[in-house]
Amino acid sequence: MDQVLSVVDSIGNRCPRCGGVLIDKGLRDRLVLESQPLQAKPLLYRFTRKYCPHCRKIFQPLAPGVLPKNLYGNQLVTTATVMHYLHGVPLGRVCEQLQVNPGTLVEGFHRLAHLLASVIPKLIEQYRLAPAKHADETSWRTEGQNGYVWLFATEQISLFLFRKSRSSKIPHMVFGEKALPGVLVVDRYAAYNKAPCPLQYCYAHLLREVEDLEKDFPDSVEVRSFISVMAPLLASAMKLRTQPLLDPEFYAKAADIKNQILAAVQAQAMHLGIRRIQDLFLDNASRLYHWVDNRKVPADNNLAERDLRPTVIARKVSFGSVSDSGANTRGVLMSVLSSLKKQKGNVEVHLKQTLDQLAKDPQKDPFPLLFSKPPIPP
Repeated sequence: MDQVLSVVDSIGNRCPRCGGVLIDKGLRDRLVLESQPLQAKPLLYRFTRKYCPHCRKIFQPLAPGVLPKNLYGNQLVTTATVMHYLHGVPLGRVCEQLQVNPGTLVEGFHRLAHLLASVIPKLIEQYRLAPAKHADETSWRTEGQNGYVWLFATEQISLFLFRKSRSSKIPHMVFGEKALPGVLVVDRYAAYNKAPCPLQYCYAHLLREVEDLEKDFPDSVEVRSFISVMAPLLASAMKLRTQPLLDPEFYAKAADIKNQILAAVQAQAMHLGIRRIQDLFLDNASRLYHWVDNRKVPADNNLAERDLRPTVIARKVSFGSVSDSGANTRGVLMSVLSSLKKQKGNVEVHLKQTLDQLAKDPQKDPFPLLFSKPPIPP
């Protein structure tokens, strides 16, 4: 962090108590962290215009750090976009802090989303190749109508698609028809059943169903006994990836947990609630144990739920999107910003640098500007 040196000398040469002459005792430093207020400030650029008599055209330089035909500079656009779409600050609060017009700012968001729209198909291509893919969805209203936001995520990518439908057409559009590498981690929603890759069901959802048995049948000794065995096994499966184990030890423990789960679901049970859980595990065995054979595949879908949490909060604050174009803009900008945060960290710096490059040449492909990795030093 760059330091700005400011010498403070406001005491004078006389003692403020007795009026005697003060003796110089040198300097003393004190470090204070301060910030500038977030406010839009007008900048007036004066361009040198020159005329070519041969071409019969007037030429002038481009305004630095401003996209073509934009009123707001790239830093202002970046700050507002990150505040609203990444940190979830309400639009009214953003406009109040930056002292800008909401209509003009929203139009700037739409332009930015249009400029970055080509990034989404390339993020989808990267998502398809991931060894562990996650998917989830939650409700989102658009134009006052019920709809959904679909999330397709990895450790490096977050894709948000705001659609009015919850049908399998949305996952099909993302996954395509060709067989994909890796495993897709989901809950048991049927829309993902035709995904062209193996499925791993989320143990967190299964654990909640197991624990709900005790709420529904608190007096059943058999239910309590089953839960005392099954719940710790599911929790251990989810926590196993976080433990600092070498691969041989990890896979040995994973196989042991799997065998104990199989023993629990294959044991004879009289209670119908226990049988339902057992049948769920037995009927879906091909979708429950990929985490045992591949350490990269988690046993839970917590990554997707964490990625969706800010959207759930935004839904409560904003009550959804006013229009389809607003929902599309939100999807593009949230996808770009969230993926950029996962891959680069400092979102505001990298987005500002990208917009500055696009201001010089709007025809450039924004994807390599945003997500290309720096060259490895020799």
